[in-house]
Amino acid sequence: MKKAFLQLHIAVFLAGFTGILGRLITLNEGMIVWYRLLLTSITMWILFGLMKKLQKIPVIDILKIAGVGFIAAMHWVTFYGSIKYSNVSVALVCFSAISFFTALFEPVILRKKINWTELLLGLITLSGIYIIFHFDTQYKTGIIIGIISAVLASLFPIFNREFLKRTNVETMLTWQQTGGLLTLSILLPFYLQKFPIDSFIPSMENLGWLLVLSWFCSVIAFQFSSNALKRLSAFTVNLTYNLEPVYGIILAFMVYKENQFLSKWFFVGFAIIAVALIIHLYLLLKVERKLTEHAAD
Repeated sequence: MKKAFLQLHIAVFLAGFTGILGRLITLNEGMIVWYRLLLTSITMWILFGLMKKLQKIPVIDILKIAGVGFIAAMHWVTFYGSIKYSNVSVALVCFSAISFFTALFEPVILRKKINWTELLLGLITLSGIYIIFHFDTQYKTGIIIGIISAVLASLFPIFNREFLKRTNVETMLTWQQTGGLLTLSILLPFYLQKFPIDSFIPSMENLGWLLVLSWFCSVIAFQFSSNALKRLSAFTVNLTYNLEPVYGIILAFMVYKENQFLSKWFFVGFAIIAVALIIHLYLLLKVERKLTEHAAD
């Protein structure tokens, strides 16, 4: 359990850089995600292939995993879109709404009982986002896109948990990134027709940041979070990922001085989200303590 939490928090820390990189890379959101998937897929096929960690799996499983990869790709497109239409801090706060949507979707998809405590904590998180949405009207478009991103982000960890019961992390991630790349490649021409760009080729600076995004925030972070998902519930993983806004917002304050452009209502909403996270961590520690005492008996 402790090792799973450590891996999860490393993944969350690495994920905290994605928002910074999303603003730093000057490509539009569609091209950022396409290059991220391209570089990540190539890296995983080579790296995991050399490590002999890629398993042969049925075609039906490949198609299912690729479908979840498409959901993940759409999450990233909307996440970076949220940054473009608002800022890093607002997009990261919206990301924390995955706790609420996971509490709704996980019981339906996995056919399990609703955990009302998880649902209540998710609602508290959502109320914090609503405060920001209601009072910081300049960010409404970015917040709406960010909420869509959170809905999509809540889905693929739930499905991944089921895939990991019959395949290893490396195989699942490789096919998932490849599936996301292929499906996004089909949609990208239509997307770029609606949102045209000047150049398809990234500059050397953009390429450097894309490699950081791919290798550190994707390959390493995904492997750690997927390993943690074997031991922890999808809700726990998603709610712990609420620390991503903490890391990302601190970085945004340091790098982009975004704190100078945010109203007091942003901080009120973010404080409410932080309270939900603290309560959940307390409950997790309480449960773990009981399990430890029971094992000792």
